Amino acid sequence: MAKAYWISLYRAVHDADKLAAYAKLAGPAIQAGGGRFLVRGMPSKTYEAGLDQRTVVIEFDSVEQAIATHDSAGYKAALDALGDGVERDMRIVEGA
Repeated sequence: MAKAYWISLYRAVHDADKLAAYAKLAGPAIQAGGGRFLVRGMPSKTYEAGLDQRTVVIEFDSVEQAIATHDSAGYKAALDALGDGVERDMRIVEGA
């Protein structure tokens, strides 16, 4: 079974306090769902049309596990805390 990768790119942070509240809840919810943080931070270097945005990559054992984690009550609480605190792009991608 192919691994899955949850990728978030933060276009803008509008409220750092909401982001901090989200992080306190999201990290444990994601780890409880089997997620392993591989990348968290700003790019060291960007190329082509790359944007200088905070990037998070989380590995899961399957797409189903990543989706179940996203849809869990624990992660929903994190999203509720985040509210409109950030503008981001998030996707789940199956590994090669």
